[in-house]
Amino acid sequence: MKDIFECKLLIVDDEPELLKMLDTILRREGFQRLVAAADCHAARRIFASERPEGVILDVSLPDGDGFSLLREFREKSAAPVLFLSARDEDENRLLGLGLGADDYMTKPFLPRELTLRLKAVLNRTYFPAALRQTAKPVFKLGETEIDLNSGTVSTKTGQLALTAKEFALLEKLYESHGHIVTGDSLCHAVWGDDLYGYENTLMVHIRRLREKIEPEPSAPQYLLTVRGLGYKLTGADGK
Repeated sequence: MKDIFECKLLIVDDEPELLKMLDTILRREGFQRLVAAADCHAARRIFASERPEGVILDVSLPDGDGFSLLREFREKSAAPVLFLSARDEDENRLLGLGLGADDYMTKPFLPRELTLRLKAVLNRTYFPAALRQTAKPVFKLGETEIDLNSGTVSTKTGQLALTAKEFALLEKLYESHGHIVTGDSLCHAVWGDDLYGYENTLMVHIRRLREKIEPEPSAPQYLLTVRGLGYKLTGADGK
């Protein structure tokens, strides 16, 4: 699944007009895999055969209630369930949430609020923040490839691992590629402190970093010193 819009959604409600309206709202939002049921019997059958990734569930149904359905669904699947019900009493809302529903909305409702809540529930379930971290850059300095995802430097002679401080320095320099990064900025990125007291330490780490990324560390082409100001990374491909 690439995004939440690929989720198959089961809508359970006994009001034909509401089912039609929800179908229109959700398709307009980008959800295309929709199935519907008007009672508990059909909901059980469709839930078993279609295995939806999300459910919008009414509480009052002609042959039972949504709370009982939720209990049954929870025994078979962890698919998120959003109640959409005319029952607006606190006890019903708390009962639904207590049974494991992911959200509870009451009718009448705002279509925009429904889609926002539904997307939030689906995102929390299938694309939690921890899995949505942006991939870090992979770039080249001449024939040397730096992969900030793995923290490695690959050359013709082999692969080297960046230390944590070398990684932090290089990532900070790459963010401002082509521009001067002051010693203070680098020290804050690596040690969380100003440059004062870290001048020599910073120089040592810069030298070690050059030994990994420069063809000739004593005559650097890419990680340049800007006297009196700081350092500059230049020459990375794609920048």
